[in-house]
Formats: sequence, C-alpha cells, structure tokens
Amino acid sequence: MSVFWSRDVSDDWSAVLAELERAFVFSKEAAGSGESFIYMVHGDDLLGRRGPGNAMVATGLLSAARTAALEGWSKGWTANVIAWDGADRGAAEALAGHLLGAGGVTGELIHLGPSHVGKALP
Repeated sequence: MSVFWSRDVSDDWSAVLAELERAFVFSKEAAGSGESFIYMVHGDDLLGRRGPGNAMVATGLLSAARTAALEGWSKGWTANVIAWDGADRGAAEALAGHLLGAGGVTGELIHLGPSHVGKALP
C-alpha cells in the first residue's frame, strides 16, 4: 500500500526540509511506478496546533497531493491526503486502503476524526 505517514518534526527548517524530501522521494517512486498514493498527516497540523514545523509539513503535503493529482489523473493514478486525529491508526489504514482501491478520488483532503469540526480549514 502506498501510504506516506508524515513524521513529527521540530520547528527547525532542516527537519522540515528533510521530511518534505522524504515525501518527495516516496511520491516520485510511487508515481514512477504508476501507483496511487496517500499522504497521512495529523489533522491538528493543518490547524497549526502542534507547531509551525509540523504545520509546514502537513500543508506542504496537501499542496503536493493536489499538484500531483493533476499529473496523475491523465496517467491513471491518484494522490490524496488523510488528516487523522492520531487515535485509531487501524481506521486510518482501512480508509487509505479504500481510497487507494476506489480510483476516482484524487486531490482530496479527507478528515478522519472529529478534531476539525467547527474549524475553518484549507
């Protein structure tokens, strides 16, 4: 399964850059193989609740998925983001498996868990 689990990073730019580079290598390999992929981020990072470093990674991956979706659509693969609340990794993996098998969903941000309810999100 082509799922990229973002790691927690410090607010140091070199840590953020290293995580984004790790995501780039993952994405390049998946796309090169014609595989759909999903970035898994912590939902609170999209709201900046867990520090600027984690927020930069999460929002960077959201932008990357939407950009990759444009490329992948014509080639038969998809790219999406799941923002999960960190509580149930099994549920997140099950949702990722479903999305990877669905085929028609791409460039989307899907929330798993209630942490985003009542918030304005990207």
